[in-house]
Amino acid sequence: MIPVHPQQVPGRPDRVRWVIPAGVLTGTGPLGRVPAPLAALLTDGTLARITLEGAAVVTGLGADRTWAEEGARVRTALHASLDDPAGWVPVTGTSPSDDDARLSDVAREVLAGEVGDFARSHGGRIDLVDVHDGIVTVRLGGTCHGCPASWFTLHQRLERELRRRHPSVRDVRNNTVPPANPFGR
Repeated sequence: MIPVHPQQVPGRPDRVRWVIPAGVLTGTGPLGRVPAPLAALLTDGTLARITLEGAAVVTGLGADRTWAEEGARVRTALHASLDDPAGWVPVTGTSPSDDDARLSDVAREVLAGEVGDFARSHGGRIDLVDVHDGIVTVRLGGTCHGCPASWFTLHQRLERELRRRHPSVRDVRNNTVPPANPFGR
């Protein structure tokens, strides 16, 4: 049985990210078809959506459903479905702007979660400015603005997590204006 680990999606109580081992499923984004056990949950309204994020499957509950009631059924269906990798068929014909929209959603979740929490724990913040052609642009604020460790936070924390969830990330850029030099140089 392929191991799965559920994670809450910050700000989205209707969604759970089921982390799976890397390489089990490939691709990102919405799915045109899923294996029968998960398809049954979509059909009966238990689930409203299923998307891939690199090494995770994100499930969204249907209306008037709760994880307390449906979590075990979803986990069981997911386990059974992971045994059928050919049954996971991504939506085809999506445009680059659709991919940027998915990447923007992932970036917002990452910044609302652990990476943003890390910055906030030090009195800083990371704001999403733009996502275009796979390039994520952010602005550093608070104590992150001008911090020598901000490069590490952007690339070793934010970029790494974005690539894990959405492998088509091309770059993460900081558009923060450097602090003025008080010595006028």
